[in-house]
Amino acid sequence: MSIRLKLILSYLAMLIVPLVLLVLTAMLLVVVYQGDLQNLKKLYETKIEGLEESDYHRLIKHAIEQDPALLKDQKYLNDLSAELTSKDTYLYIRSGNRVLFASDGIQSNTDLISELPAFQRSRDRFVSPTKPYGNEFYQFVRYDFGSVDTVNLYLITKVDPFIYFARKYSPYLLVSAIVILVLTNALLTLYMSKKIIKPLMELRKSAMQFKDGKLETPVMIKGKDEIGQLGTAFEEMRSRLRDSIAVQAQYELNRKELIANISHDLKTPITSIRGYVDGLLEGIADSPEKTEKYMRTIAAKAVEMDRLIDELFLYSKLDLHSMPFSFETVKIDDFLNDLAEELHFELEKTGVNFVSDIQVDPDSAITIDGDSFRRVLNNIIQNSLKFMDKADKEIRLAAKTERELLLVIEDNGSGIPNEALPYVFDRFYRAERSRSAETGGSGLGLAIAKQIVSAHGGNIRAESEEGAGSRIIITLPIARRD
Repeated sequence: MSIRLKLILSYLAMLIVPLVLLVLTAMLLVVVYQGDLQNLKKLYETKIEGLEESDYHRLIKHAIEQDPALLKDQKYLNDLSAELTSKDTYLYIRSGNRVLFASDGIQSNTDLISELPAFQRSRDRFVSPTKPYGNEFYQFVRYDFGSVDTVNLYLITKVDPFIYFARKYSPYLLVSAIVILVLTNALLTLYMSKKIIKPLMELRKSAMQFKDGKLETPVMIKGKDEIGQLGTAFEEMRSRLRDSIAVQAQYELNRKELIANISHDLKTPITSIRGYVDGLLEGIADSPEKTEKYMRTIAAKAVEMDRLIDELFLYSKLDLHSMPFSFETVKIDDFLNDLAEELHFELEKTGVNFVSDIQVDPDSAITIDGDSFRRVLNNIIQNSLKFMDKADKEIRLAAKTERELLLVIEDNGSGIPNEALPYVFDRFYRAERSRSAETGGSGLGLAIAKQIVSAHGGNIRAESEEGAGSRIIITLPIARRD
């Protein structure tokens, strides 16, 4: 249920419930003091308009006191009885044990008649409490007339049970209405406080924590309404902010490490170049042969620096996803066979035996940037060549297609230590402690390979057995099957 609907229903309840209670209370009060509504209507239809019931009774008593003969006037008594009967009131007159007059419908109620009190004194008036007789409630008023011939006149009124109950318990009903009114508003206020105000206070508390950088405490606000959705959004924002800050901290750490690694890797060749330049300037190279040797060394170090800078630039472009790729869809069989021939030709010149085992679906194709992917294989092979410690050096390329293209490049070098396997694709990571460029390279070759493979939608991982060789496994999605 939405907050808007909750508020509307709450406000309606706060208006309607008290209004209904007030109307009921007013009706009860009317019933208590005037009888039921029908009797109230009949009161204004009587011949003596504008008089209360007690006034009407007094007029009857006064008329009979002025003219006692009316007690024997059957026409007057019948007219009076008919008038009273319309108000659910019965006339009963007796003198001693002799009944002078009884309205129709009251004679059969012997229990009530037997309990009517006897004459007390002239002009006495007695009002009885409401009591049940049989299945009905009655109240009577007794008037005493005469001194020698005593006469009792009873006006017996049938009381509606509801009216009797209302008259008897009206104070309690009024108090109950007030209590219900207070409780209704209190419960509705408590409900709205629990469902709206309290969650808003929790959101405010969370927002203040976010402002202070405290992002570890989750936002515990659930629900399907707007506040619950807002709480979910706050929790998602908190989680993303925390992750973003963690990533930013990691980026900052990586940046510092990158600067330190670049500084180290560039400082080594620069130091060598400066040393050889100083040797030339100071005349240490005192022969044409030494001079040529120094110049060749300086040229080699410059080439090494140029290569390192190129790799740093390439890695940075890949890391920032700003490297432009020229993807094209090619037959896997043709592409890998051409690549295998190139590798065989290059490795044969270095004395490395190259073996290829390409078992792919001849109709399958792959979307690839050929030059970039050649660089991936070249980086992997160059990394393998650095750690070749066998007399018979060998590199094997295997490929097969199932649901995806699986490439395996395997060598018989010294292998990678188990503790180093998780980090071989990290930038500037070298398995050996030495940071010599001659033995360890730039430390970016496999990191660049991973970035390029990821850009192709593939995965790359390493397996190794120390002393036996290493295995690099690449998986790439297949574009189509003809």
